[in-house]
Amino acid sequence: MDIEIDMKQYGLSESFKKAADHFSDLTVSRVLSQEKGIYRLISSQGEKWGEISGRFYYDVQEKSEYPAVGDFVMVDWNKSGGNAVIRHVLPRKSSFIRKAAGEKKEEQIVAANIDTIFLCMSMNNDYNLRRLERYLSIAWNSGAMPVVILTKADLCEDSESKRIEVSSVAAGVEVLVTNGMEKDGYQQIFPYIEDGKTIAFIGSSGVGKSTLINCLLGENYMDTNGLRNDDKGRHTTTHRELILLPSGGMVIDTPGMRELGMWDSGDGIHQTFSDIEKLAQSCRFRDCTHSESEPGCAVQDAIACGELSMDRLLSYQKLMNENHYVENTQGYLAEKKQKFKTIAKINKKNRKR
Repeated sequence: MDIEIDMKQYGLSESFKKAADHFSDLTVSRVLSQEKGIYRLISSQGEKWGEISGRFYYDVQEKSEYPAVGDFVMVDWNKSGGNAVIRHVLPRKSSFIRKAAGEKKEEQIVAANIDTIFLCMSMNNDYNLRRLERYLSIAWNSGAMPVVILTKADLCEDSESKRIEVSSVAAGVEVLVTNGMEKDGYQQIFPYIEDGKTIAFIGSSGVGKSTLINCLLGENYMDTNGLRNDDKGRHTTTHRELILLPSGGMVIDTPGMRELGMWDSGDGIHQTFSDIEKLAQSCRFRDCTHSESEPGCAVQDAIACGELSMDRLLSYQKLMNENHYVENTQGYLAEKKQKFKTIAKINKKNRKR
């Protein structure tokens, strides 16, 4: 007798069920992994490989409309054999979006329907506050809750000072210090893991994402390698994958990112650099550029008295310029932009309750 899988443990909430009711002739499934246009799916009927329908393929206008790991999709399960056929992607409650690697102006969905994003940065060779600000900006814009994980504390002489330094650029974000080499070095992560909730680990190659996931799984599911001496991490994860944890909840592991380009992340930048934007409200002129030659610039005054670092201001300006450039060159649909902003606002309200 076949055992029916409880899709609630895979994050199928009432809101997704309601959306799925519009497709009564199809089966709701979740994307576990993807490789070259083939998707590994899970539904109440089990696991199966799937592919998008021809009509879906020709109707797609943006890459972000294709299914991504974590998506809930409506499929023809094809009980007679063969691959399932994906016909619709249900509306996402959150999505981590970056500019696709390379020179093309295209967006890429790294993972969808995430509740908590763990932004991983090691405390040795990978440590970089400016990169973290970039990750935070995109994470805040995703609609999920970001949490910073500082890994490899055993390789850092003064982990507490680095934790304080990270907290100073990550206002409103929990900062956890972990050591995957010790049995209790990852226990702080467990409170974020709940039945039906999805977490994702995102960061550079070799920072210890796979090691932490192995700890959560209680087995060596992921191959791991450390950072090399030349500061370049080895790719230990080659594709994105959603995994059900023994303790309940799900985790999405992602390949290390060498590029993390901004893509319509203005709201996330405002959130990440709220300290600078609050200071800017006190500038003499509304269109103040915050340069050293600007009269009455509250931001430059804060730098002069040591309240704000010049590096942080330059990081803010760089990300704003990069984001503005993408907005002006890629012809992004205003309707889609508003949709993601609405999703983010709804999730922020739900977190405050």
